[in-house]
Amino acid sequence: MLIDEIVEEVRAIRDAHAAKFNYDLRAIYEDLKKSEAEHIAAGHPFLPRPAMPPVPDPALQRTRFTRR
Repeated sequence: MLIDEIVEEVRAIRDAHAAKFNYDLRAIYEDLKKSEAEHIAAGHPFLPRPAMPPVPDPALQRTRFTRR
């Protein structure tokens, strides 16, 4: 199995961040929301999540076994 150094580094950072809050999900969430608000206040672009995912139009979908 291949060990990816970048993935290992990201996991170590994520674990250190979680350990800082004693692995309390609520505290981790609140910290992330606080960080997000600080970035928005600093002028970094923020795109909100779409309210609903787009629904694909079946008429536009490619089909493999259609008769012409």
